[in-house]
Amino acid sequence: MDELEITPADVKARMDRGEQLVLIDVREPWEHQVCRIEGAKLVPLGSLAASLQTLPDVDEVICYCHHGMRSLDAAAWLRFQGIEKAKSLAGGIERWSVEIDPKVPRY
Repeated sequence: MDELEITPADVKARMDRGEQLVLIDVREPWEHQVCRIEGAKLVPLGSLAASLQTLPDVDEVICYCHHGMRSLDAAAWLRFQGIEKAKSLAGGIERWSVEIDPKVPRY
């Protein structure tokens, strides 16, 4: 089985190569208002089950949250639902801001 987490550097490298990644922000709407990764779809963790059918039909989804705990739960649950390559952004948007894009506000 693939690793459940992916590092911000790996995600950035894949974006730079032009790979079509589906980023799912599992934080709450107020958190998404504060900061987000460009192109991510907001699906709060509490509504993930209800939103499963609205997710793009892809093999791989990368979930993220603030520090990486909610997104780990989301990725594990998505794998259980058949999205076998669902991953969690290690360290969440906090680590993304520190390592990849300092313009993303930290909170």
